[in-house]
Amino acid sequence: MTNTKRKLKKRKKVLLELDRLDENSSKLLFIHYSCESFYDLRESGRSARITSIAVRYFETGQSVSFSIHTTAEKERKLHSIESHYDELEKIMLRDFSQFVKKHENYYWIHWNMRDIGYGFQAINHRFSVLGGKPVEIFDDKKFDLANKLKIVFGDKYIDHPRFERLMEKNSISKKDFLNGEQEAQAFENKEYIRLHHSTLRKVNVMHDIFEKVLDKNLKTDAKKRDVYGITFQGLYELVSEHWLFALITLIVGAALSALLGIIFLDIF
Repeated sequence: MTNTKRKLKKRKKVLLELDRLDENSSKLLFIHYSCESFYDLRESGRSARITSIAVRYFETGQSVSFSIHTTAEKERKLHSIESHYDELEKIMLRDFSQFVKKHENYYWIHWNMRDIGYGFQAINHRFSVLGGKPVEIFDDKKFDLANKLKIVFGDKYIDHPRFERLMEKNSISKKDFLNGEQEAQAFENKEYIRLHHSTLRKVNVMHDIFEKVLDKNLKTDAKKRDVYGITFQGLYELVSEHWLFALITLIVGAALSALLGIIFLDIF
């Protein structure tokens, strides 16, 4: 199988996944979380502390969040957070795990949450380190929007950092948005509310991007040759995805059905 055929096959598979998710819109969740800087912890060997997690329902647009500072307020330790980091983080992750358990049949749409460095594994690892028992989200329920966009639109579909560039390209507001480095710095500066708002903002942005993908109006820098390649198969895929092709196919199909009906009546 040529490289172009392999890419087109993977792309078609992702488009089918998107159709399936669209059909299950009532069970779609967007997730993002913030944490300490990974790089500052290299020498200690300790895993990065989870600082906040945000989850947004696709169908209703409602968001649920878990954070150290809201946990501290509930536990009446808002003014002594630094002295109770481990305890507060464990309670926060316990609450998140309970949420996961109640949403076992949901699909989790995320942005690059793929490994122990940054991802579902990292969240589970932190909870385990703190003595908790995490609830597993199975891989077939995870949808990495960052990776899937590369498959659908090609590796050059937008410049780095892709998340921010997509926001700019599609006129999505950056209100409350912090990049990864800024989030880590906000935690260091004990700007917990600012950090929390950024985490919530990112699930909102993912929601916007995903909806534009489903509506086929996401703006990117992708060229047709980057998406389909320069082959007859690629040209066919390009034409077949156009709405006019679908309309012509429908008309031809209806005409053939009518013609076959007439022939059938004449025969019998």
